[in-house]
Amino acid sequence: MSINQPAVTVQAHQRPWIFDLTAPERSTLVATFAGWALDGMDVMVYSFVIPTVIAAWHISKGQAGLLGTAALLISAVGGWLAGLLADRFGRVRVLQITILWFAFFTFLSGFTNSFWQLLMTRGLQGLGFGGEWAVGSVLMGEAIRAKYRGKAVGTVQGGWAIGWGVTAISYTVLFSVLPAALAWRAMFWIGILPALLVFYIRREVPEPEVFHRTREREAALGQGSRFLEIFSPAMLKTTLLTALLATGVQGGYYAITTWLPTFLKTTRGLSVLNTGGYLFVVIVGSFVGYMVSAWLADRMGRKRTLILFAVCSFLTVTAYTYLSISNQLMLVLGFPLGFFASGSFSPVGAFFTELFPSRLRGSGQGFSYNFGRGIGALFPTLVGYLSARITLGHAISVFAVAAYLVMILAVLLLPETRGKELRVYE
Repeated sequence: MSINQPAVTVQAHQRPWIFDLTAPERSTLVATFAGWALDGMDVMVYSFVIPTVIAAWHISKGQAGLLGTAALLISAVGGWLAGLLADRFGRVRVLQITILWFAFFTFLSGFTNSFWQLLMTRGLQGLGFGGEWAVGSVLMGEAIRAKYRGKAVGTVQGGWAIGWGVTAISYTVLFSVLPAALAWRAMFWIGILPALLVFYIRREVPEPEVFHRTREREAALGQGSRFLEIFSPAMLKTTLLTALLATGVQGGYYAITTWLPTFLKTTRGLSVLNTGGYLFVVIVGSFVGYMVSAWLADRMGRKRTLILFAVCSFLTVTAYTYLSISNQLMLVLGFPLGFFASGSFSPVGAFFTELFPSRLRGSGQGFSYNFGRGIGALFPTLVGYLSARITLGHAISVFAVAAYLVMILAVLLLPETRGKELRVYE
């Protein structure tokens, strides 16, 4: 027995961290990963149909950018509202509502017949989209132990790349077999699928224990969630800097991804099939970036990982859009472009969860992340309008680079939180 014991110990230490999660932790991880994948699928649909919508409705690139911005701007309101409701009524209950909401309005977008109709459905979709991340991120941060929080929350971010990949495949297939006038509508119709996830969440995902204990403490003291406390002198610095960080990471990402299919198709002259292939490389890079950054967040710390990925995103997007390179080299550069731009998100959820106290976590995290999304949402519109004066690639690069500089500044001014245990009252 003594001879075999070391081998057993080594084997136990070598097994993946996900097998050490408890059943509630694993169920929460599965549900939020799937939710984020389906969220990504619904949100990224629009980036693929932009050229078709421009041609069908004879709208400008500025108007097309506004359609992209509308969902992101309204998602900021959705995130703030969902964060408030999650602090009051529970993370799991509000998560289900947000998923049903954004699935329904994505589906409805496929029936629109004008710029203004699509603007309305996209805006309403944004309410659910913003709420889903705000609530899901808090739920994951509270449900997972500090030892695995960075990896787990970052892994959930990887679900976005899966959803983006499903959208890219759907785009390639649907636009190859259907007329463009019908294919873009079908892209939105498949967005109803996330609604099915609610059944799993209702059955398998419990509320985090720290949320229950916080609510019991507040009830005993006769207190409730106070949204404005995130702007109190004690919390104001944290609130402002996390909002600035969120602005940088999302502004850079949306400046790149909203216009990338259009850049490849119009500026680089790629076909539908080739555009899908190039995007597939970017998406694979995104998924790997999410996973590696999630691991590094627990290994190196939140701050070092965020700064590393911001600097590399800065350099990669400049090379991808500014340099005169061949299509073959652009295909290769697609991997690091997706890797660093997407990997920048992985530490954010755990970082924000650890920066805000339990009683304000939904409100604080929902406000900061979605304030950043609201400001970052302006970037696709600004890129669209600036592209009328300079090339589309250069316009993308200008706003993405500015965003990553803002992100780096905010991270430098925040404290490191790796390994922090969550307490009921802080």
